[in-house]
Amino acid sequence: MEYPGKELEVFDQAKIFQKYIHLIIKKYLKDNILEVGAGIGSFTRSYFHNHKNIHLSDLDQNNCSILKEKFNDNDIKIDSKKISEINLNFNTIIYLNVLEHINEDKKEIELALSRLNLGGHLIILTPAHQNLYSKFDKAIGHLRRYDADFFNSNNHKNAKIKKLIYMDSLGYILYFFNKIFFKEEVYPSKIKIFVWDKIFTPITIIFDYITRYKFGKNILCIYEKVK
Repeated sequence: MEYPGKELEVFDQAKIFQKYIHLIIKKYLKDNILEVGAGIGSFTRSYFHNHKNIHLSDLDQNNCSILKEKFNDNDIKIDSKKISEINLNFNTIIYLNVLEHINEDKKEIELALSRLNLGGHLIILTPAHQNLYSKFDKAIGHLRRYDADFFNSNNHKNAKIKKLIYMDSLGYILYFFNKIFFKEEVYPSKIKIFVWDKIFTPITIIFDYITRYKFGKNILCIYEKVK
């Protein structure tokens, strides 16, 4: 399967935002990690030095080749398997900007929870708010965007929500105005992402804190396996 679009290379420039995500979720990361849809390892590099037994999975063979070049380590397993084909349990399972590409998203969450050890965490980050759905979303294979109601309305007998927050409040405001008043870009340039990351990400981190993570361009949900 070849990944639609070039955004993996473009958003690889967003190193500050990736560190921000890691700061929010790091206390939920435990050794024995599965990262589903690891892409080219943009987020992996923020945590792999501090954890053991890491399994990276991506359906794109080209991405797997890049991952093997970046993380040539005996403690990191890399393959192109779906989670349904991985018959192992983990302490942490990560889906960063992946769930929105999957047709049966609710089934995928249930399957991921079944692969967690007791007390383990399922970490999901997705684009937020369907009213922001754009040409860019469509071009890169996003089927939908999410909101808190989706996660709150899907009860899982074996898990509870530990954290549910929105992120990138400033991004939400600017993204919304860009969509309404300006011509949408299918692919933002690397330089635009680099500048955004350097200038606006530090500001949005402050905005998120001030607004208590009540709105944003992305939504983060963390489940804990309880039985």
